[in-house]
Amino acid sequence: MSQRIASAGKETREMSGNVLPLGTAFAERRLRASARQALLFATECALGVVSVVLVGFLAHWLQWLLPVVVLLYLLIVVPVALWCGFWQAAVVSLSAVAVQSYFTARMARTNPAVDPANPIELFVFILTALVISRLSARVTEHARSSDSWGGQMQDLYEFTRRTLQMNLHVEPGLQLAELVHEIFALEAVVIFDADLHETYQAGYWNVDPQELAQSVYYFESSDDDAETGIARRVLRLGNVPIGSIVLRGETSPLTNNAIASLIAVTFDRYRAFANESRIETERQTEQLRSTVLDALAHEYKTPLTAIRAASTGLSEMGKLSAGQADLVSLISEQTDLLSDLTTKLLTTARLDADEVTVHAVPIGVASLIDEVVAGMSERLATMKLTIDVPDEGLVLCCDRRLMTMLLTQYIDNACKYAIFGTTITIRAVQSKNEVIFSVHSFGPEIPMADRERIFDRYYRSANTSNRAAGTGIGLSVAKRAATIHNGYVWVTSDQDEGNTFFAAIPAQTRKRES
Repeated sequence: MSQRIASAGKETREMSGNVLPLGTAFAERRLRASARQALLFATECALGVVSVVLVGFLAHWLQWLLPVVVLLYLLIVVPVALWCGFWQAAVVSLSAVAVQSYFTARMARTNPAVDPANPIELFVFILTALVISRLSARVTEHARSSDSWGGQMQDLYEFTRRTLQMNLHVEPGLQLAELVHEIFALEAVVIFDADLHETYQAGYWNVDPQELAQSVYYFESSDDDAETGIARRVLRLGNVPIGSIVLRGETSPLTNNAIASLIAVTFDRYRAFANESRIETERQTEQLRSTVLDALAHEYKTPLTAIRAASTGLSEMGKLSAGQADLVSLISEQTDLLSDLTTKLLTTARLDADEVTVHAVPIGVASLIDEVVAGMSERLATMKLTIDVPDEGLVLCCDRRLMTMLLTQYIDNACKYAIFGTTITIRAVQSKNEVIFSVHSFGPEIPMADRERIFDRYYRSANTSNRAAGTGIGLSVAKRAATIHNGYVWVTSDQDEGNTFFAAIPAQTRKRES
């Protein structure tokens, strides 16, 4: 990338098989423009001087024009000053003084009564005309500048209006480049979007526009180069650079700043719109998935009930061989697993659909933990368990069913991944206005990148996915149960210290506003 940026900094172009500096190309263009301006200047001065000489000869040939010859010269100088410029008028004025002085000196030799002040009067008249023309030129230039700025403001208004009407379902870079090129009548435009790492151009570039725009972004070089006619701007949102734009043409620095700001705002609008669309799509997908899960779970309940009843009936009939008894036992065991999974799916669907009503009542934390442990007695039969509740009178206002579900998922998760023979510790303490539950066990370390994602539905850490069977639903249910109580969950993991899953629940719980 550094080589590409360096080559972009050179600003070279290819012409007739040779690589020529971009500055040289613009120098040649300026030289040709200067030659044309010099030729025009000389032509205008020559026409003015010829006009003065003709008027001088005509006035001295027709003697009756002599009293007004100075005014005739002024009639030439003033239009030249207004239409051609100050310096052209100055040259014509000097020629008028010279012509009048010549004829005055010539007449003085033949007529001593000729007034020698005539050249002085002419000089004063012409000086006055030049001053007036200079003031007029300044007024004209100011009016032209005002018209130019007014035109640029109209262009900026049009650009703003059309960016607001832009189709944000597609990337806006190419649309913006074409709009800037069209509305501001520029020679060429290139825009670099750093987020998408895409370059969009309009018009003809003599150099590689991608490298030129990227060099502006990476070096953060915003400037206006009068020699090359190129303006560079870094696109920013606040202080964060998000791209760059390079313009070639006649624009003012203020206009360039406004264009860059409008493009940056449009990029931000596009990303916000894309994120909103993505979130809405994910919400609809999640809603559809929850609906499907709910429907499937309900459909599974009926055949599972029939299978369980049949296996129970077979067991009670007796007179089964050992192999048949084992098969019936396997059917019952797998039926129970499917029933538990179906229950989790139903619970997940209802939690996501926000169909759960929170019945918050004061509950003793110690008795709640004892109740959960008693319900998992078979699961914990082979595990060492420690319960640590320093305050036996600790009370939490919560929904008993949801909190039972949360603790059950935490303890079940610890049972799955704990190293055999180690101790699982269940703890509950009050911290300010929260009751913090934690379940600690020794098992495989959870990578830092997975410690947030393991609470997402169906996600399983790569370090633990092969150690125990699972669906990736349990922890997402625990997180949802905590969220409904306006609480939050997190996990800490260390190879030596073990894994601890936490849930912080406000002591006075109200249902979270959807």
